[in-house]
Amino acid sequence: MIALYLLDVPENTGAIKVAEQLDDVKIQRRGPYFEVSADATIVIDRRATAMRHAVWYSCIAGTTGCVISQWDKDALRADPL
Repeated sequence: MIALYLLDVPENTGAIKVAEQLDDVKIQRRGPYFEVSADATIVIDRRATAMRHAVWYSCIAGTTGCVISQWDKDALRADPL
């Protein structure tokens, strides 16, 4: 299982809303964070989140069991280790 952690602040809700629509992705609260987890690769489209670039590049607070292989103006991709 892999997981991304995003701080629960209004600026990050776009990414959470997009992640909620992804197949096989589970979202739950872990303290002040949202844990976005899956058994396979997670890909979040930046344009679908409507997040500004500065917020987009600071939305991830941590990871578990994965490497971020893409984090650019198009998407965030986390692949299992």
